[in-house]
Amino acid sequence: MQVTKIIINNKKTESVKNTSIQDYCLYLFRNSVIFNISGTEKTYNRNTVIIYKSGANQSFRSPIGKWLKYDMVCFHLSPADKQYIADMDIPFNMPVSVPDDFIIASAIKSMKIHSDISGNREAEFTELYMRIILIAVEDAYSGIKSEKNNIPKYPKLKELQNSVYNNPFNDWTVDKVCRQLSISKTYFHRIYSEAFGTTFMQDVIESRLIYASELLLNTDLSVSAIAEKCGYESDSYFMRQFRTHRGCTPTEYRKRKQSKPNE
Repeated sequence: MQVTKIIINNKKTESVKNTSIQDYCLYLFRNSVIFNISGTEKTYNRNTVIIYKSGANQSFRSPIGKWLKYDMVCFHLSPADKQYIADMDIPFNMPVSVPDDFIIASAIKSMKIHSDISGNREAEFTELYMRIILIAVEDAYSGIKSEKNNIPKYPKLKELQNSVYNNPFNDWTVDKVCRQLSISKTYFHRIYSEAFGTTFMQDVIESRLIYASELLLNTDLSVSAIAEKCGYESDSYFMRQFRTHRGCTPTEYRKRKQSKPNE
């Protein structure tokens, strides 16, 4: 895992809205933070962690009249790193409340110290600290999951959500899912939102835009070809959704990232 940026005790009052990122980014918030998830704002208390995937859309702000305080680590993942994380139960682009931030905060601080020293074994230290952080996030999420198991059909809902993000190009519709689960659309919307704090179709949209962002950065495919690969029948609809959720057109996104590869 190659860490590209570490910030400790950052303070800001302005919001982060619909900002797309190239690296994976982990935030540890030291005070209350308001996330905008699929158009709905929800407040989380201090000691909240979120890991944004590369290409994801960041959107959060501080409560009115207050500072937003956080630590941040941005990092690249190799194919082996991605496989390591895939074997863990870690949610991406979703806030996770951590009972005690000591382990994560200490690992970030120690990693920052070693990066400033730039010793011969800095990469090894970084790898170990990042694994400690990820294990701590997984452990915190496991506690949340045990509570969510009380939500009706939660295991099937989680399996469905994982399938959406692993296969964003599929023809996902609420009607088809409800027939598979043998439940009504009203009931499905309620329990899915209760489980994940967002709607099913918003997850479908986000999964497709994450996949599209990866294709824009890592291939020479045309925008039309990428739209088709991501499950869109209409190029114009794809471009409209991309602009709405990423703040720019697919072509602008590709040019911007190619001109500033380290951002």
